[in-house]
Amino acid sequence: MSNQDHMEKQEFNFTVYTENHVGLLNRIATIFSRRKMNVESLNTSPSEIEGIHRFNIVIIETEEVVHKLAKQIEKQVEVLKVYYHTNKDVIWQEMALYKVPTDIIAEKALVERLLRENGARAVVIRKDYTVFETTGHREETDNLLKVLQSFELIEFVRSARIAIIKDSEGFNRKLREFEKAEPGNETIESRDLNTRNNVFSM
Repeated sequence: MSNQDHMEKQEFNFTVYTENHVGLLNRIATIFSRRKMNVESLNTSPSEIEGIHRFNIVIIETEEVVHKLAKQIEKQVEVLKVYYHTNKDVIWQEMALYKVPTDIIAEKALVERLLRENGARAVVIRKDYTVFETTGHREETDNLLKVLQSFELIEFVRSARIAIIKDSEGFNRKLREFEKAEPGNETIESRDLNTRNNVFSM
């Protein structure tokens, strides 16, 4: 990153690998709330390693601030590894559901065409309403939302972001090493967060 990028706010994706312990989510959220930072998206799910969970957190901040946050998050006992990346370094998607009156859909050929153009599909069809689902980036799900507002949209919901790091060679291997590592070795693994370049490298 250039010095200008380093100082400008943009979207960053945190990838946090953790043990699955009660209360960890609250403690991670507190790290952001204490600094009065708004979390744009937060998702947690199992990872590719049994017993290890993966958090995906999206915030808009400068790279300098994000780097400090990554080190703070990794201080949590249950946290095994923290990475952060800009949007260009991850493959990400969000899912959205739209509920619309079935009679409007049936009568409006234009709506059917718009749904096809936006890659939407019907997941529930009832006499009173139909639910469509689509996945994509925020702009894509927002575009369909704006369109369906004109056709008596009943309800809308969007999921948190899920993301996979593009350059992830060796990621699985590192996680397996964490499972086998002694406590002293975990501290050594964490040291590569002391330099910004190592945070971006795998």
